[in-house]
Amino acid sequence: MSVSPGLVLLLGAWTVQLDPGVCSLRLPDISDRRFVEECVRQHNAARSSVDPAASDMLYMSWDEALAITARAWSRRCEWEHNPRRSHPDFRSVGENLWAGSSPSSFSVKKAIELWVNESQDYSFQRNDCRGVCGHYTQVAWASSYKVGCAVQSCPNGVKGVPWKEGVIFVCNYAPAGNVNGGRPYQTGGAPCSRCDGYCADKLCRSKERDVEKRYSRTPDGDSAPTSGYVSIVTVRPIALVLTFAAAFAVRYFYPDVFCYE
Repeated sequence: MSVSPGLVLLLGAWTVQLDPGVCSLRLPDISDRRFVEECVRQHNAARSSVDPAASDMLYMSWDEALAITARAWSRRCEWEHNPRRSHPDFRSVGENLWAGSSPSSFSVKKAIELWVNESQDYSFQRNDCRGVCGHYTQVAWASSYKVGCAVQSCPNGVKGVPWKEGVIFVCNYAPAGNVNGGRPYQTGGAPCSRCDGYCADKLCRSKERDVEKRYSRTPDGDSAPTSGYVSIVTVRPIALVLTFAAAFAVRYFYPDVFCYE
């Protein structure tokens, strides 16, 4: 497997990359359009260049609900898959994880390239893998056409990984790929010949399928990290005012309740 300089650890079905390269110390939120576009672009670049060429590969577009779920899980800073992945429109949701030693080690391109590089250990003809290939096959799963990702800084480290600090990148997919016994895509025929819509860069597109929907849902654990500050700035002053008001009312109506020495 060819990767950028640094140490790569394979832990079960997950990949950890220790990358000394510096990208950016400010990690983007799921509302950052450049982050969204980069996630979509890198996934579709990999999907349009699979070898052998696919005849049923759908264009992958962004999904807000998947991104919200990914953000909620990433905020736990845990090195394991989310067992409660769900979506209001899809029955199954797939997931890929990447972790680095610090926020400076993260870039969307490098993380997705590391997953895609697993293709070197995957044989399409035999449909088997010599090592870890599940990240690649999920990225290249033809019928998975929605993606939502999130990245989270973990100052106290990623639980399950022996680092003092870290960063975790989570991507969710719908419908989920990696169906037992199935190949990620079909071959034979020209690109897009086995799917509906119109063809662009060897990917089958559709205005209805590619639209980005809005959702009003907040999974457990998706409260913003700054929520503690919100309570300090708003809730506590209100409670203080109410406490003084209660004390004044008691003193006014029951003057003998307070004793002084």
